[in-house]
Parts: sequence; C-alpha cells; structure tokens
Amino acid sequence: MAKVLIIGAGPAGVSAAMYAKRGGAEVTVISGGVELSGLWRAEKIENYYGFAEGISGAELYAKGIEGARGLGVEFVTEELLDLGYNDDFTGFKAVTKARTITADSVIVATGAARQTLQVPGLQEFTGKGVSYCAICDAFFYRGKNVGVIGAGEYALHEAQTLLPHAARVVLLTNGEQPAVKPPPEMTVYAGKITALQGTEKLSRVEFADGSSLPLDGVFVALGTAGSTAIAKKLGVQLAGSNIKVDEHMATNVPGLFAAGDCTGGLLQIAKAVYQGAEAGLAAVRYLRGKKK
Repeated sequence: MAKVLIIGAGPAGVSAAMYAKRGGAEVTVISGGVELSGLWRAEKIENYYGFAEGISGAELYAKGIEGARGLGVEFVTEELLDLGYNDDFTGFKAVTKARTITADSVIVATGAARQTLQVPGLQEFTGKGVSYCAICDAFFYRGKNVGVIGAGEYALHEAQTLLPHAARVVLLTNGEQPAVKPPPEMTVYAGKITALQGTEKLSRVEFADGSSLPLDGVFVALGTAGSTAIAKKLGVQLAGSNIKVDEHMATNVPGLFAAGDCTGGLLQIAKAVYQGAEAGLAAVRYLRGKKK
C-alpha cells in the first residue's frame, strides 16, 4: 500500500503509525528528536492507564517508539523544514535538511501550537505585513524589503524561499545567536525585538536598543515548523490556533489528517493516543479509496 507520512513522534504520532502500519500501509515518522517532545520532558506520569506506580515521560516516549519500530515503522530524526504538495498535487512531500520524502497521505501530530513572539504589533499586523508562511505569501513581497524572525534551520529555509522574490531579506534573531550560517546576501540583526510598528500596515521593527529597521513585511519562523505553520502552508482550516478535524481526524484537505494536542481540546496522553489511532485507520481507508 502507499505511504503514510506522520509528522511527530509523540503519543498521537506513534499511535497513528502503529494503526496505519497494521492496516498495511508503508509508514514513515518524521521527528525533530526527544528535545522537541513535551512527553519526553515530563518527569512522571501518574494518570495513564496501566502504570499504577507511574512512569517517566522519557520512558513512555521510548517504549512507544520501540513498539512502532517493532512493527516496521521507519523513523527519521530530522527537523521538518517544509511540508507541501508534490509536483502534480496528487500527494505530499516533506523536506528536511537531508532529504525529501513523498507520501500519499499525511498525519500531523506535532503537539500544541508553538508560542509565537510576544511583542506589540504582532497580532495587529498579522495579514497586514506579518506572515507565517513564506511560500504562501512571497509573491506579495516582490521587490520589497522583508525580515524573517528566527535563528534556526526553519528560519533560514523560509528566508531562502523569499530571496528570489524580495529586494532584500534580513534575518531577525531576536537576541539569539544564529544556529545556522545565512548566505552572504542576507544580513543578520541580532537585537531583541520590542515592537512591530506601522499605521494600516507594518512599516518597521523596533529593537531594545532604541534602533528601528524599516521593513515591508516580516515572516515568523521561530523554532521548528509547528502545526499552525504547516496548516497554513497547505490551506488547512483552523479553529483559532488548532487544526480543525472531523470525527475521523480528517482536515478539509483530502489525505491530510491531524491528531493529538494540535487539534485542541483535552491535552492528555489518553486523548492523543485515541486520536492517533483514529487518524491512522482513517489514512488507511483514504489510501484504499484512492486505489479504486
């Protein structure tokens, strides 16, 4: 059977992987590793079925992956840089620094939406100079000056997407040391951002040292590509910052499903495991329907 690609190796992602694999699909899981897992950081879990004495998050995380690997699920421990449609729009492709993976169906299980930058003007200018998707909005900034807020591989990837379109692209690390080496044509501003300013549209970024930088737009790319960023790139409907799904964890995009904390509601392992199972089964049904 065709491939199911799962983004995230927490309870929802691993549960989805196991059910999809048992359903006969080829399954690959992309995860940035344990340092990005909320479960792995949990000191002790005492409210989960079957563990009367409790279990550490790290141990439960490892046991889940071990079980999925035993079924033949492939795990790729690399940061996701982009998720989009393949060239003929019949499936999807995920991009990491080292590879491109194609799939016929995708399950997003990246956890809750990541906290964005907390500065005045960010919400006010969203859609009016502030964007979260370079590939979606690069066209609107042709010949203009733009900045990308972030200091990692994801920020660099978004900036490189903008380079062929914008007159100038700068990297705004918001006080962090860049974790990547930008190309020579890209200037890095390391100052702490205090506000985004403008009238009807964004016009400049202000820094803690009192300086400011005129910009026509900024693209937020903090940390790694989270659920909200992935959804916006693919045209997935959101409910606030959560991915909107039906009772079978399907989004409005055919072949794309979501499970776990990224769908909102009860942020608990039990709910994530259930939704993952439902998403895995639904993805298999979707693949079977495509073959007819």
